[in-house]
Amino acid sequence: MKHGFIKVAAITPRIKVADPVYNGRQICERMEEAVEKGAKIIVFPELCLTGYTCGDLFLQELLLKTAKEQLRVIADASEGNDALVFVGLPVEKDYKLYNVAAAIHDGKVLGMIPKRFIPAYAEFYETRHFTPGNQTPEPFLWEDEEIPFGSSLLFQADSMRELIVGCEICEDIWVPDSPGLSHAMAGAGVIVNLSASNETVGKDSYREMLVKSASARFIAGYVYASAGEGESTQDLVFGGHNLIAENGTVLAQSKRFCAQTVYADLDIHRLNHERRRMTSFHTGNKEKYQTLLFRLEEEDTELERIYDAMPFVPSGQKEREARCEEILSIQSHGLKKRYEHTNAKTAVIGVSGGLDSALALLVTVRAFDLLKRSREQIVAVTMPCFGTTDRTYRNSCKLAEALGVTLEEVNIKEAVTVHFRDIGQESDRHDITYENGQARERTQVLMDIANKTDGMVIGTGDMSELALGWATYNGDHMSMYGVNSGVPKTLVRHLVKYYADTCQQEELTGILLDILDTPVSPELLPPSGDAISQKTEDLVGPYELHDFFLYYMLRCGFEPAKIYRIAKTSFAGRYSEEIILKWLKTFYRRFFAQQFKRSCLPDGPKVGSVALSPRGDLRMPSDAAAAIWLKQLEEL
Repeated sequence: MKHGFIKVAAITPRIKVADPVYNGRQICERMEEAVEKGAKIIVFPELCLTGYTCGDLFLQELLLKTAKEQLRVIADASEGNDALVFVGLPVEKDYKLYNVAAAIHDGKVLGMIPKRFIPAYAEFYETRHFTPGNQTPEPFLWEDEEIPFGSSLLFQADSMRELIVGCEICEDIWVPDSPGLSHAMAGAGVIVNLSASNETVGKDSYREMLVKSASARFIAGYVYASAGEGESTQDLVFGGHNLIAENGTVLAQSKRFCAQTVYADLDIHRLNHERRRMTSFHTGNKEKYQTLLFRLEEEDTELERIYDAMPFVPSGQKEREARCEEILSIQSHGLKKRYEHTNAKTAVIGVSGGLDSALALLVTVRAFDLLKRSREQIVAVTMPCFGTTDRTYRNSCKLAEALGVTLEEVNIKEAVTVHFRDIGQESDRHDITYENGQARERTQVLMDIANKTDGMVIGTGDMSELALGWATYNGDHMSMYGVNSGVPKTLVRHLVKYYADTCQQEELTGILLDILDTPVSPELLPPSGDAISQKTEDLVGPYELHDFFLYYMLRCGFEPAKIYRIAKTSFAGRYSEEIILKWLKTFYRRFFAQQFKRSCLPDGPKVGSVALSPRGDLRMPSDAAAAIWLKQLEEL
């Protein structure tokens, strides 16, 4: 499937206990619905052909015979479809009864997976009827054809070889040595579970946790279909709790106590990327397995899945606030350790009246409070020059005063003008030399003040700027510790807002809110009247787009065409397809061209799952070519 997407379905049909004919019809109808919606892996519950609650009726010859006949009916109904379908039923083999998942595809029963762990505790008494299944597949005569019978079966798509499916049944997920773990280590990236899990108070939360945990530990997609409406309520009630998870995240789940189908689009390429990235994930034990190929037509999956437009920012307020507090703690404790090690006396920060320098100053204040040092040892330096506006200047001064730090002003206009004269730069020529000359002068001032006061320069640049190379080399690019280097621009805004909401200082809150309302700008060009004339996002593009591109490129390993595809959906109604493509091309050009700046970054703390440190997450050559990435974008 294009870009690695595969649509899966977990279905709870309405059944009648001990009526395989009725149940077979229900399964066929629901299977056809799922196929029409594009599902390629379809999972029904445990023993759904007969009902899980048949009790001693499982020993009746007629029930077993009818279930077998109805499996043939279902297989015939699947002819012409390229979906891989799993159906639960009781099967007799060598005078023993097994709880089995039959794998069906295009008119055939490909194989049977028996349940390995048979519960006989609390409300369960399956050992009264069923025998634990064998692991190593054995030949089994089904109708007139031999098929493999064993839990160590894998199913691989012929046209998408990276799609490998393993199967376990209900209790198998609840035990320490689950078959799903063996399947994943043998290469399965999708695990299906046919279940009949009854409802007791709080069990749904535990069940969800199990499925999420299994998908995370296996780095896999997990499709869980459970028995529901129609099962006997003599002693138990079954809620039909269906779940689809991917690497620790629930993509879809059903409401309980209704016969519902849930769908989700699993991202096989993302799972494979995660396994490649994690060198501690090992595959093995393949010698016990038999792999069966099934046909899968190559087509473009119609996506229902929406990728978060703000992947670095939690959507829920409670979770977002907790994340902000955690990040501020990581940043401030990182800086605290650096001061304990260096014994530096002061912290020197260039304050511009913008978001990044405000966050760096707030973090430094926290660190000094942790160190029980006077805030007066923090030197906030405002350095007005050609592009400084009254608004940003006032906010710089007011912020320093509200936080109780030392404020110094160094007007660099004269120094920059002299420097321009020395190098023959015309002051009215507003080119890159004009802009960068100011940025480097500011850095020189900060470094020299730090030397003068036995201090360290605290870097203010954020991760989004580093990704785009939006920093002056050996200017704002350089510091002695970069507290914001692991924080993307979209998250900087929320961190400052969180501080404003929780600081309990009315004056400080007002200042921070006005900074939040100020356009992002390096202020290196003269203002237009009293307004900022140089807006960063007009020049390099919206940071919310660039942070989206950055996350799905580095964290997930997506190719440009796939990022473009999901961005169109995630930002529908906010950005046109042309605008998204324009800034995606800009992102790739700048990301590759500007790696040399990231190769010599100052130290700074990693705070999330994406980081650009050359000593940590991103070991990338500074002269790597972007040709194949840009070529794919040109072909869109």
